[in-house]
Amino acid sequence: MTSPRGIDEPHSSRLAPDHPQRDLILAAHRAAVDAGEPGYLDPATGLFVLTAVELAAAGSCCERGCRHCPYV
Repeated sequence: MTSPRGIDEPHSSRLAPDHPQRDLILAAHRAAVDAGEPGYLDPATGLFVLTAVELAAAGSCCERGCRHCPYV
């Protein structure tokens, strides 16, 4: 079952509310979701990060600690 948080709110254990680049990260996530992209380049690390939509399509948590995991 996915989280009632919705796709725009990662679990606080995956993206702290006080993360210095939180707004940039969430904007990049939202832009990827709106564009139908599977992920985005993380402005904090430069790594490719899957969106909550893409992760939800997998059907279950992979236990890898994904930032936008809807199953946490």
